[in-house]
Amino acid sequence: MRASGSTAAFRGLAQFDPEPGLDVERAVQTPGADKPFSEKQIGSAGAAQAKVLFGPFCLLPTQFLLREGDKPVSLGSRALEILIALLERRGQLVSKQDLMARVWPNVFVEPANLTVHMSALRRALRDGRDGHRFIVNIPGRGYRFVASVEVSGHEN
Repeated sequence: MRASGSTAAFRGLAQFDPEPGLDVERAVQTPGADKPFSEKQIGSAGAAQAKVLFGPFCLLPTQFLLREGDKPVSLGSRALEILIALLERRGQLVSKQDLMARVWPNVFVEPANLTVHMSALRRALRDGRDGHRFIVNIPGRGYRFVASVEVSGHEN
């Protein structure tokens, strides 16, 4: 777990302001998908203790931790950054370039690096299995987080 990364990750969740006028068809309608994670949603007192729920998973951004039930999910920090970036803009297309700039800032990496970490993330989420669909690939353009998301103000 990275202390500085978790703080930056939470700050990104709390401060994201979606791009106005972004016109992308949604693969799945997600209630509240147009609303970013914000202190208003989680309450200013609970901002440091937010958790993000989707499917059987719980993301604890301040701890930079993903859990399934009570068990931590084994996932590298790059894959977690990808997940956080997708959750910040849930329901919207996030370009491959945006993801790479977020996960590897100021570093040139091959697009295959994103593919490898995205594959690890989807494998950990069992995306596409057991009736769960979390991330949709838009070929040549990017990815979209399509599952319902609930933001809660307390980590348990």
